Amino acid sequence: MQDDRRLAVLRAIVEDYVATEEPVGSKALVERHGLGVSPATVRNDMAALEEEGFITQPHTSAGRVPTDKGYRLFVDRLTTIKPMSSAERRAIATILDGAVDLDDVVHRSVRLLAQLTRQVAVVQYPTLSRSTVRHIEVVALAPTRLLVVLILSTGRVEQRLVELTDELDDDALARLRAHVNGAATGAVIADAVTSLRTLAEEQPGTAAVVEALTDAMSDHRSDERVAVGGTANLARFGTSFEVDVRPLLEALEEHVVLLKLLGEASTGDTLTVRIGHEGPYQELSATSVVATGYGPGDEALATLGIVGPTRMDYPGTMAAVRAVARYVSRILDEG
Repeated sequence: MQDDRRLAVLRAIVEDYVATEEPVGSKALVERHGLGVSPATVRNDMAALEEEGFITQPHTSAGRVPTDKGYRLFVDRLTTIKPMSSAERRAIATILDGAVDLDDVVHRSVRLLAQLTRQVAVVQYPTLSRSTVRHIEVVALAPTRLLVVLILSTGRVEQRLVELTDELDDDALARLRAHVNGAATGAVIADAVTSLRTLAEEQPGTAAVVEALTDAMSDHRSDERVAVGGTANLARFGTSFEVDVRPLLEALEEHVVLLKLLGEASTGDTLTVRIGHEGPYQELSATSVVATGYGPGDEALATLGIVGPTRMDYPGTMAAVRAVARYVSRILDEG
């Protein structure tokens, strides 16, 4: 019973501190929250929480603020993630449904996440090596010129022009299309490349198209690409976050740093919340990261999430990150 009450006091301190940016005192807690106990009991609970390292007194005022340990307990004890409002769900659908290709999906997602959470949003481009081949199209542009189109499970599309030494008739073109699709469709990139090279050895007439496809599949430009949005949101934290803004701004310039911050893509609805010193960079110890994986079906191809101060609305942020990831996954699944 005592532990439940202290958890309620901690929850109230976190909520008030996030909302007001001011250290929270026992009198304010009693007035704002129906804790059902006297101010003296709340003061005793706050003393116990401070002794256990869940809250701290930043200066000699009576107010307390949560520590990283306090935020961690608060997040771990969230029984439900705050549901998105109908207006927020409509906004997600409206913004993401109009996307025309993978680049558009990524940029719309990062803008949407920044708007919903008022934090800095980071979306990793789907990793090519985890993709599967959805379809290969081969189109004759001229008697000896082909356009080869590679469509991946991520929604990514690669195009290559192929010049032939001999002309292809319609029947030969249809056979070529069937052969490369038979070798690669449904396979992950590495397996598709192996199958296509075997095909080229067995049927030399496919060699030029196979070379173009393997070139498209070995293009790793996107594997360490991220989109960042909402950097201007850092300004709203004012002096309370001022000391820590510079290293975070520098980190936002380094995609490798951001990818390490986001962590490995997790599957399903798994959300990763790294608070303060739990992160990989000591200079970003006043920063928290909420992230999750996204991709078609149960496959996590990449990660998206937000980066912001430890003093954030964790329930709302976690809900927004999960909702956007689910929607993007659905778009990739249907693409």
